Amino acid sequence: MPTPPCTDPVVLNLWHPLSAVAETAAGQDHTTTLLEEQIGYAWSPDAGARAWRTGATQHQLPTLVRYGYIWTSLGTPPKDLFSIPEYDEPDRRNMNASTIGVHVSAPRAIENFLDMAHFPFVHTDVLGSEPHTEVVEYDVDVSAERDEVLATRCRMFQPKASASSSAGAEVEYVYRVPHPYCSILYKTSGDDPGRKDVIAVFLQPVDQEHVRAHLLLSVLDDAHEDKEIRNFQQSIFGQDKPILENQFPKRLPLDPRSETPIRADKSAVAYRRWLSGKGITYGVIPAGR
Repeated sequence: MPTPPCTDPVVLNLWHPLSAVAETAAGQDHTTTLLEEQIGYAWSPDAGARAWRTGATQHQLPTLVRYGYIWTSLGTPPKDLFSIPEYDEPDRRNMNASTIGVHVSAPRAIENFLDMAHFPFVHTDVLGSEPHTEVVEYDVDVSAERDEVLATRCRMFQPKASASSSAGAEVEYVYRVPHPYCSILYKTSGDDPGRKDVIAVFLQPVDQEHVRAHLLLSVLDDAHEDKEIRNFQQSIFGQDKPILENQFPKRLPLDPRSETPIRADKSAVAYRRWLSGKGITYGVIPAGR
């Protein structure tokens, strides 16, 4: 078998999302690109999911169906994916908000997802507004045991935090990065302030500078139709997309001297160090280069 375009063993051994099950026609073959390779996949209620490298051999790949998506790996992945226990709570609305192609590396997209400082300026009068521009002190932990980055006590005033919000409020966020190309956001629910809505971005690296961003919503909202909930999240990502695509360089520099961090960047700095510690080279500019 020829040498694959991606030679990063860490990335090859990860699970990667391919498609939302709800948007995959059952019993039909589909194709997509993952790590610069053409991948075929299929799903049906009876047979479950399959994935394969396209070509004469149709080399079969491991598959998982988790959180409403089909996942595969081009290497030897762990037995299971990271946990999102909220997804299984019976009163939640679980859906793929959208799958959007973006001209940026997966690590750059995750870093943007972690950034609260842009809320008042990019998502004006929705996720932020002036004069509420300060990112207050928050905590970041890199857990070796859980193998993830966790940011807690993140707070920001938001005029309209979600489709179910009726007024502005200070919203508490928790960010998890349990996978180099996936991040999960927990934010105060507009329907139940004692619980949190879940918004996750699962990135499919098409190549080192292009992704397909799969946006999972697991929310508490009895008042709005799926279309309204999706439209709200799509409008937010639509505002982020041009910012992401104008990032330079498109690959994320891991050298701590390459870009000057500020206090609001604590989670991004921790994420970069975590990637560097893993030895990841795909979609990044490794330190020293």
